[in-house]
Amino acid sequence: MRVLGIESSCDDTAAAVYDSGEGLLSNVVATQVSVHEAYGGVVPELASREHIRSIVPVVEQALAIAKSGREEIDGVAVTAGPGLIGSLLVGLCFAKSLAFAWEKPVCGVDHLEAHLFAIFLEHRVDVPYVALLVSGGHTSLFRVDGADEVTFLGGTRDDAAGEAFDKAAKQLGLGYPGGVAIDRLARQGDRLRFPFPRAWLAQDPASFSFSGLKTSLRTFLASPEGRTARAEDIAASFQEAVVEVLAGKTLAAAKREGIPRIVLAGGVAANSRLRERIEEDGGREGVGVHLPSRALCTDNAAMVAFLGERRLSGGRASGPDLNAYAASRFSR
Repeated sequence: MRVLGIESSCDDTAAAVYDSGEGLLSNVVATQVSVHEAYGGVVPELASREHIRSIVPVVEQALAIAKSGREEIDGVAVTAGPGLIGSLLVGLCFAKSLAFAWEKPVCGVDHLEAHLFAIFLEHRVDVPYVALLVSGGHTSLFRVDGADEVTFLGGTRDDAAGEAFDKAAKQLGLGYPGGVAIDRLARQGDRLRFPFPRAWLAQDPASFSFSGLKTSLRTFLASPEGRTARAEDIAASFQEAVVEVLAGKTLAAAKREGIPRIVLAGGVAANSRLRERIEEDGGREGVGVHLPSRALCTDNAAMVAFLGERRLSGGRASGPDLNAYAASRFSR
């Protein structure tokens, strides 16, 4: 089965074609960084407008690269949620309209669930595994026992890790997107220079909290020491505080579940220090760590097409009432 996947949950317009026999045939992403850069974050209304401008050329490019058209495509998969409702509706309405016109089945895919299974586009991973899904909007731990067996273990009580990086970058004047800027600057700094706090939440070990860390950074920057400190050392120390908690809690969850495998997913899974730290810690603890390529960490339609193909192959198409939603059952 060959499936066209469409993703528009936030500020990336993406389309991809996945074939069950040939694998991933195309994966096209149009970013909106230049549109939102002046605002220091995603502006929902502007994001929706950009999706409207980009959706047709992005889908056409994905189909052209895959040498596929109406006759070759067997179904359409699309992100239904969670995300920005206006953005989601652009991709969802386009996908439903195309499926109707082409007389193909359509399948709504959960954005978070797609991230959890993106690893299979590149690697063979045994189940069960513990997955850390970490991005600008989500920081959650899951136990994955199969395609339809996903258990939420815990998540953030306040800021997501990616959000913490973005806000830290804004305080440091590093620009947008903040996570990339922090990662780049931190490579030149001393990650042990400043002891920013780690919220371990001992009574709730699968939960996260980064709001206190963000406040600590603001207080530090206003202090005499903070005003004279090297930005590289601040970025590296802040990043290490986030990464240490992410890696530590993920490994602890794997131990509690008795599972010797970990999968990273989501945009922050592209962070170079997180990838390095969790592989180091996993190797020391005898836990296998599986990392998707950076292109499959950030929002993309390849993971949507892949999961949609699995659903449609099993006869699980969505009905005409398929609609967008802001909250996911996989985040609670």
